[in-house]
Amino acid sequence: MMVFWRAGIAFLAVPKTGTHSYQAAYGDSADVIIRGPTGAKHMNARKFNRHMRPALEGKGARRLATIAVIREPIDWLGSWYRYRQRPKLQGHPNSTHEVTFDEFVRAYLDDSPPPFARLGSQWKFVSDGDGEILVDRLFDYSRLDLLDDFLHRKLGRGYKTPSLNQSPQVDLRVTAATEADLREKCSNDFSLYQAVADRTSCNIA
Repeated sequence: MMVFWRAGIAFLAVPKTGTHSYQAAYGDSADVIIRGPTGAKHMNARKFNRHMRPALEGKGARRLATIAVIREPIDWLGSWYRYRQRPKLQGHPNSTHEVTFDEFVRAYLDDSPPPFARLGSQWKFVSDGDGEILVDRLFDYSRLDLLDDFLHRKLGRGYKTPSLNQSPQVDLRVTAATEADLREKCSNDFSLYQAVADRTSCNIA
């Protein structure tokens, strides 16, 4: 998570949406940057509003606008799956080394998912859990040029954001039945992403 006080922006770090690259590129411009632990670095919108916002804004100070990146849900799961295929995770409960992507998605859909598929949800990260989106502006991971333009305007400086944490390329096919079940159970995630991709909602001026 990064806060740019003069620009009035708090950049929330949704996991697996390229935020580590943005931290590397823009960290020296941030007034506040949280690199760890994971629970703080990837603080969701509810926790930010409850804990960080009051401390940062203070009495009578300006309101910080929150931004975040949202990724197509299957692509997001694919990124997690690839990330957890890293050789150093072999034998760890979080490893997906012996699991196909279809099995991984099935495990994610389970009411009590195993450790390797216990990931939460992008929709829950940016919402109050009851349907209200708490983040002021959401950007599509597939159009990060829009985020780059936004940061350039707000911060007065631009970067070619580096690509970090590249995961190995693997087979990310799922069966039609698995995809249908995923779209049904995670309909909020798919609807949110489509809204952001269409630029029809979830935006500030």
